Amino acid sequence: MENGSLKSHEMETSTTISIKGILSLLMQSTHETVGRSVISLGMGDPSAYSCFHTTPVAQEAVVDALQCDKFNGYSPTVGLPQTRRAVAEYLSRDLPYKLSSQDVFITCGCTQAIDVALAMLAKPGANILLPRPGFPIYELSAAFRHLEVRHFDLLPEKGWEVDLNAVEALADENTVALVIINPGNPCGNVYSYQHLKRIAETAEKLKILVIADEVYGHLAFGHNPFIPMGVFGSIVPVLTLGSLSKRWIVPGWRLGWFVINDPSGTFRKPRTVERIKKYFDILGGPATFIQAAVPRIIEETDEVFFKKTIATLKQTSDICYDKITEISCITCPHRPEGSMAVMMKLNLALLEDIRDDTDFCFKLAREESVIVLPGTAVGLKNWIRITFAADPALLEEALGRLKFFCQRHTSRVLGA
Repeated sequence: MENGSLKSHEMETSTTISIKGILSLLMQSTHETVGRSVISLGMGDPSAYSCFHTTPVAQEAVVDALQCDKFNGYSPTVGLPQTRRAVAEYLSRDLPYKLSSQDVFITCGCTQAIDVALAMLAKPGANILLPRPGFPIYELSAAFRHLEVRHFDLLPEKGWEVDLNAVEALADENTVALVIINPGNPCGNVYSYQHLKRIAETAEKLKILVIADEVYGHLAFGHNPFIPMGVFGSIVPVLTLGSLSKRWIVPGWRLGWFVINDPSGTFRKPRTVERIKKYFDILGGPATFIQAAVPRIIEETDEVFFKKTIATLKQTSDICYDKITEISCITCPHRPEGSMAVMMKLNLALLEDIRDDTDFCFKLAREESVIVLPGTAVGLKNWIRITFAADPALLEEALGRLKFFCQRHTSRVLGA
């Protein structure tokens, strides 16, 4: 790909791009040679690496569910009863109240749960508050639903906390919900109990729901433990979105959930629940045998498996953060404490012939066969997102190439 053609890939808004789309374009720019493979630090799919693999219990549960010949037919559109019950019990472990199976709806991954949430809240003139940086599927889904998007900033100098003053300024009588992603994608942050409570209190004051994207739930390895937003369901109704994908390292199984955390019954009205059920009638959920395996997967997964995953993520996140400190034109404002990715800021003043973050990423892909995500893709221009859920040796190799690339593109600038 020639420099002049990069303009065809410039990204104006998150409503017109997707992470997979931009990563596909970046992959087309790479040049794999003998002894020098392409290394992608762009996609949050750790299953591609040998150091991340699911527990044997999960594999056995799926095989048994398939071979028993009982789950080859359609499941109820809202999910198998035993699957809904298992997810309700799993999430209730960390809540001050108990969820019932009727609070849980099984989805085809967390992406479908996002679409369900926005579809249920969309109405003429409505708007939704989304974090910047964030996950672009929200903008894409909102655009299809004709739901106005208003962005509030996450504050890097405060560990990517929500700018609650901005939230209050943005909200009006047509605002339907506030979205938070915790543990944070793309920032690698984990919110404290106190900050989550302030979010809940702000939402209650504004009379809006909280959509809590917890697809990276429990993947926390820093100072703050993971606290589900549902803990504050008595303050404000919370729609929790999650999946098996990240914690069990099975993103391809597409098993997610949409959960109503509303012990006070503020949102969970009979008409609302009936509307949700009817919407699920037009959706295609996960394969029935995958659903059938969930109760055993949740019940029998050993804590050792989770601890090993956390230890590996801690190791690779530290490698990423420490290696980036060696590169003068890239800074990381906050050491990652959760999820699988982190945001880094580019200093374009130190880079020669680099227009912006998109140009940076395409040239890096072409010259070094390393893929990272332009920050524009997640709402933050002239930043990059690096996924650290990778084999440690490959991660070090990729970051070494990144350092060499930056040195090559800064040497003349510094010399001047």
